[in-house]
Amino acid sequence: MEQYALIFKGHSFGYEVQATAKIFIPSVRFILCENGEIPPNIENTILTEIIHENDTVVNVEIHLHGKFWKESKSISGAAAKNQLEFALCSLLYEGLQDLTGYTPPWGLLTGIRPVRKVIQAFDNGLTPEQAFQTLQHQYRISDKKMKLALETALIQKDILPHSPQEIGLYISIPFCPTRCNYCSFVSHSMDSAYQLIPEYVDKLCQEIAIFGRIIEKYHLLVQSVYIGGGTPTSVTAEQLDTIMQTISEHIDLGHAREYTVEAGRADTITKEKLQVIHDRKADRISVNPQTLQDSVLQAIGRRHTAQQVLDAFALAREMGFDNINMDLIAGLSTDTFEGFSDTLHKVMNLNPESITVHTLTVKRSADLYHSDEIRTQISEVEKMAELSANLLPHGGWMPYYLYRQKNTIGNLENVGYAKAGKENLYNILIMDETQTILGAGCGASTKIIDRDGDIHRVMNYKFPFEYISRFEQLMQKKIQIEEELEKL
Repeated sequence: MEQYALIFKGHSFGYEVQATAKIFIPSVRFILCENGEIPPNIENTILTEIIHENDTVVNVEIHLHGKFWKESKSISGAAAKNQLEFALCSLLYEGLQDLTGYTPPWGLLTGIRPVRKVIQAFDNGLTPEQAFQTLQHQYRISDKKMKLALETALIQKDILPHSPQEIGLYISIPFCPTRCNYCSFVSHSMDSAYQLIPEYVDKLCQEIAIFGRIIEKYHLLVQSVYIGGGTPTSVTAEQLDTIMQTISEHIDLGHAREYTVEAGRADTITKEKLQVIHDRKADRISVNPQTLQDSVLQAIGRRHTAQQVLDAFALAREMGFDNINMDLIAGLSTDTFEGFSDTLHKVMNLNPESITVHTLTVKRSADLYHSDEIRTQISEVEKMAELSANLLPHGGWMPYYLYRQKNTIGNLENVGYAKAGKENLYNILIMDETQTILGAGCGASTKIIDRDGDIHRVMNYKFPFEYISRFEQLMQKKIQIEEELEKL
């Protein structure tokens, strides 16, 4: 396998330089050389250098697959650190674009939250048209992606303002009937973790009760509750009722604008579980097919059929649920553009209130990156995402949140589309990272946003066994949470 080296000289911008390089050369573990020395016997090298003389000089030299590119840029006068960083990454972007022939649709943007750039432009007084032109020119974003980011930001801008006392609450139930072959979440199949569930539910309820006391002590207002996973409906109806009853007993939901339960997989959805969710006043659920192609469901490791998804959706409607989300994934194993198109049209015909379209992370080693087979696969996924972006708004579903995944070829994005008034506040705020969110359960993260906008994270243990066995130590972390809340 080919090796790649990133050489840094005269600067400390290694993180952003590496992120820029990975736009063009993803899924590669770079050899990082911070002393400016080029390592021997490595043909693919990227040198980034800043020389401080009368004028500051930014220099980039690239040796890539037998090709060479070199360019320098002078910056007159004193330049701020962020200006130097941007100049260096811009020059590196130009070189890699020239050598690879690839034009990234998101341009220079490496972050996973492009909509925040647009929101910040609004906050700085720019009109939508000015924000579009300024950001597109600065970051070299394509028309389609800039339009998507702008449309999403326009929907979010009236939803985002909130008080520091307003928070979200996330509850993790990290179990699934089986583990899908694409899954990157902390989730565990029922086969391997079934015996842990009763004790997990008990500990989770204890943690929820503790959060209830913290919420009351600091006069916090819960705006949204989100029970996610895994697949929360993997547990029994009785266990789900115990969890939701604990929430209602210990958490004041009088200020809540939404309450979501990811019902998720059709093979876990029953009338009894839906009745619990309905009785406990959750007003939004997910029925997530990912695909409605039976052969693809089998290929990804799901033990249910497309018809079971349709039946679960119909049951939820019959029981009075009027805010249902459905998740789709573009690029699943064995799926085709035609198959994805068929799934999308069938889901649109069901008329759920929101449809979330994820693009599967396509991770490739360097020696596969340039193959025609991989380029064809990436092209197929891009076509699936573009089909969604074209069809869903015409059906009344508008983009209301999006995020991108790092280290993926194509720099594709995940987009939530919703009917007017059915946007999920929790999804918007978890991406925007401007609201405190308390996280209970295995793998959950508490994020406290202070008055300066800085984020303070407190992580729960990642795996159910660790969460259960180290629960007393975990509760000590609540002291950290209270210390940060004291500053709000």
